[in-house]
Amino acid sequence: MQMRFSIKLCRFGNLGKLLLVCSLVFAAGTTAAAQDVKFYNNTRHGWFWYEDPPLVQEETKKAESKSSRQPVSLDNYTVQKLWNMYPDDFQELLNKIQKKAVQNPTEQNIMEYLSMQDIARRKALAYTNATMYVTQKHAALFNANQVYPTTAPGITARVTMQSREIANTINRAGFNHALIFFVNPSCGFCKKQEQILAYFKDKYNWPIRTVDISRNINAATRFNITVTPTLLLIKKGQDDYMTISTGVIALTELERKLYRAIRFVSGNTNGDNFLMYDFQKGSPLDAKSILNKGAQPWANRNNGTN
Repeated sequence: MQMRFSIKLCRFGNLGKLLLVCSLVFAAGTTAAAQDVKFYNNTRHGWFWYEDPPLVQEETKKAESKSSRQPVSLDNYTVQKLWNMYPDDFQELLNKIQKKAVQNPTEQNIMEYLSMQDIARRKALAYTNATMYVTQKHAALFNANQVYPTTAPGITARVTMQSREIANTINRAGFNHALIFFVNPSCGFCKKQEQILAYFKDKYNWPIRTVDISRNINAATRFNITVTPTLLLIKKGQDDYMTISTGVIALTELERKLYRAIRFVSGNTNGDNFLMYDFQKGSPLDAKSILNKGAQPWANRNNGTN
């Protein structure tokens, strides 16, 4: 909207001059306001109002999509060039060759696709062979079989070492640790867990305190016990405790979880090596042991050929 003003000079002295200045100011303000009309009318345009992008962008995308469908060929590629190609670039070219072969399954197109597939397979084979070489050469750093073998004799030895370490840890901790056994008279599972704990007590002579949560509500509230049977580990002189199990648990599992809990409350382990045994320290199964091997273990070794 435009407004026009005509100014006719007249002899009114100072009053005429004043009217002339006011008219000019008003006209300038009106022109600026007219220029802002488009801005205020377009404030609701954009993604905020869920408008579709301009058609130009869609047309550009369609053009780019069509350009990517241009036929490709391996005429300008050698086996050596494909072998040394960056994996992302190789995969992109392989996809195009595959689509060309599917669209037009001629002998030539299928030969190109199968040839690239064969190169990809051989490249993966080379990586596998090189990986096996490196892990065997630097077995102390990468091979976990030394502490977690998978062969039958090795498994037998590993289980024996674990059982011995568990038993020794539980026996040593008996003088300053105890179990709290939370039960409920209406809990049938508690009877079964009580029988298992009897075997445990005969084996390790550990103190076990049974707490009936229906009678000792304060203890149940203090340890937040809502399910029975529940087993807790406490240590003499410490307010902290750790849950061993909720529900019925077998003797072997009880020993394993109790072993881990004893080591945790004693500060011998933490969250990132909670499952580790002592004989596995410094091995590939010791998560943080790599931090003690230098900032660049790959640079401190004889890496051989590339």
